[in-house]
Amino acid sequence: MNHTDDGTLYGLASSKDRRAFELLYDRYEKLVFSFAYRIASDREIAEEVVQDVFVKIWNGSAVYEPGKGAFSSWLLTVTRNKAIDELRRLQRHDHEPMVEKDALLEQPGSVEQTAAWHEQQAEIRSAVLELNPEQREIIELFYFRGLSQQKIADHCELPLGTVKGRIRLALQKLRGTITKEGGTSYE
Repeated sequence: MNHTDDGTLYGLASSKDRRAFELLYDRYEKLVFSFAYRIASDREIAEEVVQDVFVKIWNGSAVYEPGKGAFSSWLLTVTRNKAIDELRRLQRHDHEPMVEKDALLEQPGSVEQTAAWHEQQAEIRSAVLELNPEQREIIELFYFRGLSQQKIADHCELPLGTVKGRIRLALQKLRGTITKEGGTSYE
C-alpha cells in the first residue's frame, strides 16, 4: 500500500482506514507543517493546523475531488485556508498584528528524509523562480503571506480577474515545471 496513489489513500483514509491515513500522514505531514509554519511563523499554530487538516481528512469533512487537480495542491489549499483562519481567530482575540517571517524550518527526521525534504524544497523554490515576476509576486502574496485574492488586487492595483488568472497560470506552470524536472515525489 506504500505506493498507492494519493487519491486512493485519501478515499480509504476518509473511510476510517487507519493504515491509509497513516501513509497519507507520513507522506504529507512535513509538507503541511512547513507550509503552515511559513504562513503563521509560529510552531504551535503550525502544529495545530497540521492536526486540524488531518482530522478533516479522517472525518471526511475536507473533500478532495481527483478530477480537479493534484492531491498535494488540494492539501496545500486546505492548509493555507486553515492557517489563515487560525491567524484571523488569534488576531481577533489578541488585537495585535501577526508578524510575518520568511524563514524555512528544518524538519527533524532521518538523514535520508531530511535530504529528500531539502531536495523537494529546492525543486519548488527553483520552479517559483522560473515564473515571470508578476506571477511570482502573486504566488508569494497568496501562498506565503496569506493575502486574499481581493487584497492582492488592491495591493497590486490590478483587477480581481487578473489576480485570479495569474494565480491559475502560475500554478499550472509550477505543476508543469516540477513534473518536467522529474517531479517532487512524496513517496
